[in-house]
Amino acid sequence: MDLATGVGLLGGLGVVFTLIMIDGGNFAAYFDKHALIVIFGGATAATMMRFPFSTIMHGLPMGLRFAFTMRSVKPRDLIDEITKIADVVRKSGPMALENMEISDPFLAQGARYIADGYDREFIRDTMERDRDNFLMHLDEGSKIYRAFGDCAPAWGMIGTILGMVTMFANMSDPSKLGPAMATALLATLYGALIANMITLPLADKLHVKLEEEDVSRSLIIDGILLIRDQKSSSLVREMLIAYLPHNHRDELAAEAA
Repeated sequence: MDLATGVGLLGGLGVVFTLIMIDGGNFAAYFDKHALIVIFGGATAATMMRFPFSTIMHGLPMGLRFAFTMRSVKPRDLIDEITKIADVVRKSGPMALENMEISDPFLAQGARYIADGYDREFIRDTMERDRDNFLMHLDEGSKIYRAFGDCAPAWGMIGTILGMVTMFANMSDPSKLGPAMATALLATLYGALIANMITLPLADKLHVKLEEEDVSRSLIIDGILLIRDQKSSSLVREMLIAYLPHNHRDELAAEAA
């Protein structure tokens, strides 16, 4: 699990909870059904107008899942595993990969292609297509959450305007001024909280995850193609190290020395 996402979300909720407790702990005063309808109904409707329904149904759960999970294998570990695979293929042949346990599913898919004897172009085209489709769906999830985050504050302002209209239209009836003012203020609060504490941070996190997956899957594709070409494990390792940040490259060089 990605602790940063969970801790950040809980931390934001904790700040709001603490402030309400400091002000007397009257949580009921911060609930208004009209404001909720305006924010969630309006922002959801506006988001649905931006994307096809199938994209929303696929992007929302996928985005939420990847925002709260870490990648099982890091690029540095991938290089070590690909190097081992290259060594096995050079010593025992491609068929030896059938009995080898590989932790990353995408890497395992590439190893299966090598074991089955597929040609280089088929492996490259198929794996690149799989990578691009996966990244496209992850990008869709990021865009959906960002769109909701863009809409929520705007609908908060719409809720505020509606509340102000109701308030000014009933200036002669003091009993209606309080609920109208609550709707006006809470709609803005809900929109700001949803956008800045949930949807926009999730969109940014998904963009970071997309970049990580792009690097990892491109690294895997290059490694699989090098293994398919019967390159030595040392050459495979040296060529894949280019995907790592400079500090990780220095660490690997020190370990090799």
